[in-house]
Amino acid sequence: MKNLIPAALLRVVIVVFFTGSFSLSSQAQAARQVNHQFQSWLSVNTTAHINDHWSILADAHIRRNHFMADNGFEFVRTGIQYNVDKNLSFAAGYGHMWVHPTTAGWKTVSNENRIYQQAILLSKFHGISIMQRLRNEQRWQQKITADKFTGDLRFTNRLRYLLSFTIPVFRSNKLPALCMADEIALHAGKEVVYNTFDQNRLFIGIREKVSKDLSFDTGYMVVYQQKYSGYQYDLNNTFRLFFYYTPDLGKKHKG
Repeated sequence: MKNLIPAALLRVVIVVFFTGSFSLSSQAQAARQVNHQFQSWLSVNTTAHINDHWSILADAHIRRNHFMADNGFEFVRTGIQYNVDKNLSFAAGYGHMWVHPTTAGWKTVSNENRIYQQAILLSKFHGISIMQRLRNEQRWQQKITADKFTGDLRFTNRLRYLLSFTIPVFRSNKLPALCMADEIALHAGKEVVYNTFDQNRLFIGIREKVSKDLSFDTGYMVVYQQKYSGYQYDLNNTFRLFFYYTPDLGKKHKG
């Protein structure tokens, strides 16, 4: 059985990365209009453990366009997580996003309300830490026309699958590890006609542990997103810096 699990994981790795690469290449060939952008994405992601089975989730994100020059979006999310054991967890929660306009002269910010459900599976294969996350989101987005809120909301249901690897390169834990990840997102809804494929996010960088409770990863991420028109795409070359804070509130309370 122990030999079957790594073999199954390896097959998943191959399928997901080839699928992600195929999505990028095939979508690029069909693209008519591709908008190339340079962005920065900063975030703090917190998993606060209450006890062996329950945790509080909270994260905040800022993405800027033209590297750091212009607003992109701000996003906050919270939730409750149930930990079956140290490798498997389930969570649900709420998020809110503020999306800034990219059209010159526009100032109206579009709000998005979101609820989500997710499952995370952690495993190891020859010293490589593997994380698989399946997330389902229900999203209500304000529609903006001519720099004004129309009063209508766009509803979509989005399914996301993330596969992430942390690969130790050095023997010392004090030195950074290689981090690779790919996430593909598909969505559906009344207005999703030409772009069931929503986006693909491919990341490569380093991960380093600052302390027992704090770590970060940083590197390059390419985000390829198809717009609702079906023939317009965003290709975002993104500098990413994500912090991860994992305090154990249960132990602090006991102390």
